[in-house]
Amino acid sequence: MTGAGPSMGRAGAYGGLERVPTGIAGLDEILGGGLFRGGVYIVQGTPGSGKTIFGNQACYTHAGASPAKGDAGASPEHRALYVTLLAESHARMLGHIAPLGFFRPDLIPDRITYLSAFRTLQDEGLAGLLTLLRRETADREASLVVLDGLVAAEETAASTLEFKTFIHELQTQAAATGATVLLLTSASAGADLVAAEHTMVDGLIALSSRLTGWRAERELEVRKFRGGGFLRGRHAFRITDDGVRVFPRIEARLRLPSRHDHVEGPALTTGLPSLDAMLGGGLPHASTTLVGGPAGIGKTTLGLQFLGADPDAPGLLCGFYESEAALLAKARALGLPVAGLIAAGRIGVMWQPATEGLIDEVCDDLLSQIRNRGVRRVFIDGLDAMSRIAGDQDRIVRIFAALTAELRALGVTAMYTRETDLRGTFVEAPSGSGSLRQTSSVAENVVLMRSCALRSGRHRLIAVAKVRDARIDPRLRLFDIRPGGLDIDDGPERAEAILADRDAPRHGGE
Repeated sequence: MTGAGPSMGRAGAYGGLERVPTGIAGLDEILGGGLFRGGVYIVQGTPGSGKTIFGNQACYTHAGASPAKGDAGASPEHRALYVTLLAESHARMLGHIAPLGFFRPDLIPDRITYLSAFRTLQDEGLAGLLTLLRRETADREASLVVLDGLVAAEETAASTLEFKTFIHELQTQAAATGATVLLLTSASAGADLVAAEHTMVDGLIALSSRLTGWRAERELEVRKFRGGGFLRGRHAFRITDDGVRVFPRIEARLRLPSRHDHVEGPALTTGLPSLDAMLGGGLPHASTTLVGGPAGIGKTTLGLQFLGADPDAPGLLCGFYESEAALLAKARALGLPVAGLIAAGRIGVMWQPATEGLIDEVCDDLLSQIRNRGVRRVFIDGLDAMSRIAGDQDRIVRIFAALTAELRALGVTAMYTRETDLRGTFVEAPSGSGSLRQTSSVAENVVLMRSCALRSGRHRLIAVAKVRDARIDPRLRLFDIRPGGLDIDDGPERAEAILADRDAPRHGGE
């Protein structure tokens, strides 16, 4: 990971300071472990970007809240103080966060204290606000302080120098008490988010929302973080029923695989002896196979046979076009073993409708299921649909390169499907961009399926284009879909005869 170098500030080398988890899923990974104890951080964003939920979630997690409501596992040494200036009333705020999974009313007021300081700011200015924060932090023994509405404090200041002095005094207080401070403040849409106070604090986290076509996506960016490396750039996030969930950008998170490759091992059967022979003995261990073909040619059926070829290997099906019920119906209609393995839980199904979604969330959920279930075979049905979920199409090649490398590092053998035209030529993205043009460069094996018309009939053909470290038979084979799945010819003779007949010159206008 890359980021700012260590700061030798008021508390000495940051390397020896304690980390304070934010409680925001995915953010601590971006930060390299969380915030630093005694640090001061600005959380800035446009109205509605999620700052208040962010601050409250940090408080409840810090005070010992569990994702499961009713868990009494609070830590007595961890307390949070939530101070508001120009913000909604506490009753309204609590009403808004009450449905969220992190909320626990039993933590109020012993572990989490809500306090309005607006009147103090009005009557006594920034000096009075500093005194209140110092006193309440000490009295409540708070180790996390959230000040919601920093913009009001800035507007109260008589000068830029006075406001900078206020930020400096906050830092001094935080260093003395060891309390981590979050300053929540607003920014107008499109603002550059650069201000004098940003140079003084230990970190700056920016929340925003942007339109991608007709779709709105929330984004988080750590713009500054003293004392540790962090994942730079924008990262997608959602506000879910459990609160804020951040999805570190997959190509940054997996810039290097989580472990060394272990690609040695016996070849894996596809479940089709004829195809195994064409592949040079089967699929190489921990490799990725791209299966291309037009709609209805049999790509999904081939993938289902691949998943069900080894009953002892836990598998995962990630689909973008057909629901679990539809896939089960297909498997049962063809009598494929995978149907029983899905019903028995040996093969999991992850369905992501090809409507809206976050590509980083899909990859995160996919890798989580692989690790949690000990998956060894993965079938991703619909590479085109998966890529369209990504807002920035320029990321696609890097995303799949990172995902492929991580699957290989985890010892997973994967198969993707991707649409082509009837002749087996890959179809580009609807936008006309070449977003998927280089996808085959991150797949070690490529299998192509195509359709061939002869007189009134249409025939299915399959060929192997490449396989990692194997001597392949690239000749076309004829195949049909019958009960039991794909039935591929042992040799190329019928395919050659059909192609020769199709290409033969016609007479009499034929």
